[in-house]
Amino acid sequence: MELHQLRCFVMVAEELHFGRAARRMFMTQPPLSRQIQLLERSLGVELLDRSNRQVRLTVAGQHFLRDAQHLLAYTEQAGNAARRLARGEAGQLVLGFTAVSGYNMIPDLLYQAGKSLPEVGFELHEMVSGSQTEALIAKMIDIGFVRRVEPIPELRAHLARRESLLVVMPPGHPLAAQQTLSVTDLAHQPFVMYSPKEGRYFYDCIVGLFASAGVSPRYLYYLEQTHSILGLVRAGLGIAIVPASAQELFPGLLAFRPLQGAVPTADMFMVFREDNDNPALPPFIEMAKAHFAQLPDATITT
Repeated sequence: MELHQLRCFVMVAEELHFGRAARRMFMTQPPLSRQIQLLERSLGVELLDRSNRQVRLTVAGQHFLRDAQHLLAYTEQAGNAARRLARGEAGQLVLGFTAVSGYNMIPDLLYQAGKSLPEVGFELHEMVSGSQTEALIAKMIDIGFVRRVEPIPELRAHLARRESLLVVMPPGHPLAAQQTLSVTDLAHQPFVMYSPKEGRYFYDCIVGLFASAGVSPRYLYYLEQTHSILGLVRAGLGIAIVPASAQELFPGLLAFRPLQGAVPTADMFMVFREDNDNPALPPFIEMAKAHFAQLPDATITT
């Protein structure tokens, strides 16, 4: 039983006329009749009653017609699905992201992907930047959103977001009375700091900022995730410097203040392997670039 035979049978069953069915199939009547005969022979049953110069479906033909129509429809769907996969309009992407980006940036991006690439599914993994880089090298994820871009030839990066660094403190802290702060205002303050290993990007930025101003805060705690740092700040265990997007985590419960002078920014990069052959990746990258191009830098609120 071949698909061409099924198509011939369905056409004749719909027309109940070999001549009209042959014209719709863009073929002559004898080859069409031959295909129906081969189909009936392979099944061992008669599907059409050709008596009295009329064409009618037998009981077996009536039941077989429904199944044949379903088979042809499924075949068409399978072909369309394969073509959508090849064009990157469908498929699966494995995406890594940092904890803070998971509160706003990544959900917004996935919302846009849902509109532009509705048949692409996502497997999501919250990971620190270093772990994402390792996962990209090992081909465990297709795309990552990281703070630090390592100089690795296989990886390509696109700037997704640039935001300011802010000082965060409990609302009743004496420094909260000021609308802006200088780095020297933070001298000798108890400080909640990023880990020099898992939070190396922010650790280097903050240490460099203090060193350039000759300031020595009192580092009391080291943590890898921003939300954990904010939890300690909220408990009154110290102040911290965090990216502006951290304002999304504890709205109204902490005081955020900008720093005066030349302050390094916190950048977020979209990173992927150049040799990744997942067809869904290029359309997603182009969609993400267009999305990020429309976004302003993270705003600073107090």
